[in-house]
Amino acid sequence: MRTKYFLALTIAVLLGSGMLVFANPPAGSGSISGKITYTGTPPKMKPIDMSKEPSCAKQHATPVMTENVDTGPGNSLAWVVVYISAGDQGSSAPSQAVRYDQKGCQYIPHVLPMEVSQQLQIYNDDQTSHNIHPLAKVNSEWNKSQPPGSPPIDTKYEKPEFIPVKCNIHPWMHGYFVVLNTSHYAVSGPDGSFTIKGLPAGKYTVTAWQEQYGQQTQDVTISGSETKTANFTFKVLPY
Repeated sequence: MRTKYFLALTIAVLLGSGMLVFANPPAGSGSISGKITYTGTPPKMKPIDMSKEPSCAKQHATPVMTENVDTGPGNSLAWVVVYISAGDQGSSAPSQAVRYDQKGCQYIPHVLPMEVSQQLQIYNDDQTSHNIHPLAKVNSEWNKSQPPGSPPIDTKYEKPEFIPVKCNIHPWMHGYFVVLNTSHYAVSGPDGSFTIKGLPAGKYTVTAWQEQYGQQTQDVTISGSETKTANFTFKVLPY
């Protein structure tokens, strides 16, 4: 099985002196970069009224805006998950956990990608209770209260799925867990750019997913230590 880092020895050359010399293959050195943009008229994000939770409201100098469509300069789109959906032989779950924070009555980050079976730690950094409710359909659904000062919730998901997350106490809190069966993924930044690194030579299907506008795919072939370009454009509507 191909893992994120290749540690196996693949070539053994017997020299005339009788000494064995082993050559290690380089880790995948190909990459895919691109930009996520949109055409059309995006919906206007609305300011969130946190007045019912003063401890959170005072953490924001200006009102927080909804994030389901986050646009930037040059018609760019942020918070789009770009990942290898075919062609990757997969990898074992990393030992490092991913972290999800509830801070200022927001989910940080808004979209959190992770691998199947990777440990997920959910923190409450606020002075108020939260009730985190991931709306899983393929994985088991759960709903847990997390008072201030409580230890993190430790969990993981065993199947790939895009899982909406909400707080039953603060209805404006929304986010996503994106559970993937690949270690090769990225999230577009404020300028819409992304890069997926560490790809061995091969043919891949690249998928870009946006929570309101669905997904698009492209086929990309990596032949070595090169960077291929894959740009995605979503047609957006004002509703």
